[in-house]
Amino acid sequence: MTIAIALSGGADSLLSLALLKEQGCRLIGLHAFFIPPTDSDHLKVHALEEQCRSMDIPFRVIDLSDAFETRIIHPFIRAYIQGKTPNPCAWCNRDMKFGLLMDTACAQGARTIATGHYVRVLQTPQGPGLFRGLDASKDQSYFLSLVSPEAWQQTVFPLGTWRKADVLAALAARNLCPAEANESQEICFIPDDYRTFLTKRGVVLPGPGPVTTRQGKRLGTHQGLWRYTQGQRKGLGIAYEHPLYVLSKDQNTNTLIVGSQDEVWAAGCHASQVNIMVPQKFWPEDLLVQTRYRQQAGAARVTLADKTLQIHFITPQEVPTPGQIVTVYAPSGQVLAGAVITQAL
Repeated sequence: MTIAIALSGGADSLLSLALLKEQGCRLIGLHAFFIPPTDSDHLKVHALEEQCRSMDIPFRVIDLSDAFETRIIHPFIRAYIQGKTPNPCAWCNRDMKFGLLMDTACAQGARTIATGHYVRVLQTPQGPGLFRGLDASKDQSYFLSLVSPEAWQQTVFPLGTWRKADVLAALAARNLCPAEANESQEICFIPDDYRTFLTKRGVVLPGPGPVTTRQGKRLGTHQGLWRYTQGQRKGLGIAYEHPLYVLSKDQNTNTLIVGSQDEVWAAGCHASQVNIMVPQKFWPEDLLVQTRYRQQAGAARVTLADKTLQIHFITPQEVPTPGQIVTVYAPSGQVLAGAVITQAL
């Protein structure tokens, strides 16, 4: 069986390559350009090619930048114009890495694709399931919760049981050095600030409007709803008797609604674009949900109605952000479902 290993140039994918090679797997190295390559990107590819050659592994480079522009960047821009806070990394995993890149791997003769994600695929009575990685500080299952569950039948995650802190030492012991020294950015196509990115793209974004409390009291003027996200405290530019937080955004009236810290809590949320990984009849009674990457999952009740997840937190959580991902977990760490948040409750 041939495994295609997605090589980003970083430490995680390089160690994944080495581990699979040591297991005697037949491998193909794949590197994809998701954005038009720079000179430094070409140097990175040359280093990856040399590393694969030293291990006697075929290496292929594919350009998916046109598809990435259409499927990831354009929807990202549209979402910001609508005042949402999108999560392009989750879309990229669904549509690119475990979509087009996986298709390319199959076309190259591979039956399985491997990546350096810190997650695990374990066999369950319902088939292969996605579980949290054992390193809680690096677990990336949240970003993979929109990927079709069929993908786990042909996916390998060599670092699922590893700790990030051990990776560089493991590479050094093998005399391997990553082609790219720095960790990859969360949003790879935004080199600086997303506001700067949108401005440079010439995107015409909605302008200023009123800032009010939930009771309708006007406190000031915002500089465009797209500049703010739920739960934000800094950068509001309003002097008030207590710190103010963004509670919500009213697109119809172009109003930014703010309030006190006590108000930055929600009873639940609704989410669309639902991706069910485990049929609901097999869900455990106790469920956990996570609405942000750096967040402790909390207990919740979850129902599916009219293709929408309706989530009610057992204990109020920080207000979820429309456009972000909500992931439903079993207490075992298995991912049960993922969806895109549309409304906080």
